[in-house]
Amino acid sequence: MVIARKIHFVGIVQGVGFRPYIKVLADRHGVKGYVRNLGGGEVEVFVEGSEDAVNSFINDFLNNRPRAIYIEEYSISDEEPRGFRDFRILESSSNVEAISIIPPDLAICDECLREVLDPRNPRRFRYPFNSCSYCGPRFAVIDSLPYDRPNTSWGSFKPCPHCQREYDEPAIGGLRRYYYQGISCRLCGPRLKLLTSDGEVVRTEDPISYAAKLINEGSIVAVKGVGGYHIAALATDDDVVLKLRERKRRPTQPFAVMVLDVYVANKLVFIDENAREVLTSPQRPIVLLPKRPESPVSRYVSPGLDKEGVFLPYTALHYLLLMDTRDKFLIMTSGNVHDQPMCTDVNCVLKKLGKVVDYVLDHDLRIAHRVDDSVVRFTGGELVIIRRSRGYAPMWVRLLIKLRRPAIAFGADLQMAGAVGVGDKVVLTQYIGDLDYVETLEDLDRELRWFMRTYRIRDPILVCDANPAYRSTWLCHRWAEEFGAEVVSVYHHHAHALSVAADLGETGPFVSITIDGAGYGVDGMSWGGEVLIVDGAKFTRFGHLIYVPMPGGDLATLYPVRMVISYMSRFMSDDEVINYLRKLDLIRGLPNGEVEARVVLRQLSSSIMTSSVGRFLDAISALLGLALRRTYEGEPAIVLEAAARGGSLISGFKPAVRHDGDSLIIDTVSMFRQAFEARLNGLGISDIAYTTQYLLGRALGEVACEAVEEVGNRNVYVGGGAAVNDYVISGLRDELRRCSANVRLPRKVPPGDGGIALGQMYYLAHTL
Repeated sequence: MVIARKIHFVGIVQGVGFRPYIKVLADRHGVKGYVRNLGGGEVEVFVEGSEDAVNSFINDFLNNRPRAIYIEEYSISDEEPRGFRDFRILESSSNVEAISIIPPDLAICDECLREVLDPRNPRRFRYPFNSCSYCGPRFAVIDSLPYDRPNTSWGSFKPCPHCQREYDEPAIGGLRRYYYQGISCRLCGPRLKLLTSDGEVVRTEDPISYAAKLINEGSIVAVKGVGGYHIAALATDDDVVLKLRERKRRPTQPFAVMVLDVYVANKLVFIDENAREVLTSPQRPIVLLPKRPESPVSRYVSPGLDKEGVFLPYTALHYLLLMDTRDKFLIMTSGNVHDQPMCTDVNCVLKKLGKVVDYVLDHDLRIAHRVDDSVVRFTGGELVIIRRSRGYAPMWVRLLIKLRRPAIAFGADLQMAGAVGVGDKVVLTQYIGDLDYVETLEDLDRELRWFMRTYRIRDPILVCDANPAYRSTWLCHRWAEEFGAEVVSVYHHHAHALSVAADLGETGPFVSITIDGAGYGVDGMSWGGEVLIVDGAKFTRFGHLIYVPMPGGDLATLYPVRMVISYMSRFMSDDEVINYLRKLDLIRGLPNGEVEARVVLRQLSSSIMTSSVGRFLDAISALLGLALRRTYEGEPAIVLEAAARGGSLISGFKPAVRHDGDSLIIDTVSMFRQAFEARLNGLGISDIAYTTQYLLGRALGEVACEAVEEVGNRNVYVGGGAAVNDYVISGLRDELRRCSANVRLPRKVPPGDGGIALGQMYYLAHTL
């Protein structure tokens, strides 16, 4: 008896060899029918044959498919047989039935790498763009869906006869190349060239080896990757690292290090099995791991930090370059200046990086979307995403509460990503960055428009941060004028809380701890250390850090000694503040020295008030002499966390929590005073750093426990940029055990502002 089934798949089903794999599998099981892409990116499969053959085909696919194919959902329906004589791959349809995940960029697979290293494979030996159905660039080269060659950057390269035969006949090229849209080889694929920083072509038969030679000699080289340019340089030469810092005007912000393989990486950092799995995953993110004391990496690569950001090569080009260098690892940092967007074409490199790099290793595969490297770390043993981009974006997040209208979310202003939402799916853009520059704001605008077109969103509702000064808020309102759209505003920390809840599938009332640098609060103050009770679109502020002045506003984030003055002023006179600043040698942390310190003291009475965890950690970091000026986002707090490594809890140090009306207040002034006295008494820096961060976590946990008893939900959802801090989370987790509650950190999106857009969407899901 012949039966028929129609199967509808949604997930990562384009650009990963889905259709050819289905074809080969169907032929193997003797079923007939077709497979085709639908316009939204989903795939439809129709099979008919004996009941045993059809069921065997379906089970084989569901249980044994390649890892690059990710099935988000599928449905199977009974159909009438149509009398197919074979199984075919049909042309893509424009009939959109559902949206699908746009495939992210994946690292080169082992099979492709073996071809690159095999001199017996003349078409692909040392070919820097080798890829197949299971690896290589995807999102970075997509112009439109469906994922067919003409709709990608690969469309500029006509396959040679050899590649065309591999594309047409699985018996020749194997399943990995059969119907692979990005098929290429050295005969027909992109071309490499080496340029000087003036744009002159360097004549060489092997641009990769020549570039490696130049790097070995101390040159700094821009290297075009998948989603933009890196800047490559020796990581072991102090002079080279310092030269790069001077040229890039990046005095202390850490550089990432790309490492040939895990064996080499293990000489630089400590790697356990969890770290190994992430390092070697198809996503290949930058992973922050503990430094080895004997590491050969220059101390100037990540000054003052206890972790090194390392990642493995994710293209053949990267691998070949590292093979040809002396150390087998290199600084591989973003090809940008002044926190502006990473360059994606050679004109940008020559214009903006001409005084930073000496040479440019370039190629002619066009980058359709800028995609930065993703960054992850382990906090309390849990993997946490810090920057969500290559390898992870633009995979969607499913909501347990559906959006009744399509929506566009504009996120926040720092380390941000936007999002589009349809039904129960939220698609976050790749990491966009800080909106301090018009180029970054334009990037956000361009990517949101692309996603809006791709997912055919009509009549969207727009959602943004409640802070009227945010550039993302301005862009949101500009869109509202253009599209005649409704705008909804969401408070920053409410969005943080809802982001974690959406990530982990929480629908009921819950307790949230939101800890970060700053966010516009309901009372107009700068929030950042909050315990909230959240019930969908409503929240109550159950507790928070004590308010302290933030003298000079943003200047207090650049010069954390200002926050030291703010805290000191809470328990001593102005003259005492000045005397202790001198005694602790903190005056040098202010550009205008003592004069500025006295100005700051006068500013306190008229300053905006803040409950920020970030500003408290800044003050402790400056008090300990660790970071007197912030040169990159979060630097004082990051250095403080590093300083706590190996520290111990100081006896007698106590967190202070008190009631103030309906709220619980965490008295960080008292905690700062204890740290100040410990510093005067000559206690160890690492002990003070450890104690203050750990006890801050305990204090937050104490407040959260009371909130948990009121709500009943034992899961406490933690978000905000400071949620990655090992010692704060450790203290929080220890305290929550007292009330049998659990710390929950997000898994799919960053806890910081990179996840805000998801929280904004979840707010709409609760209100529309």
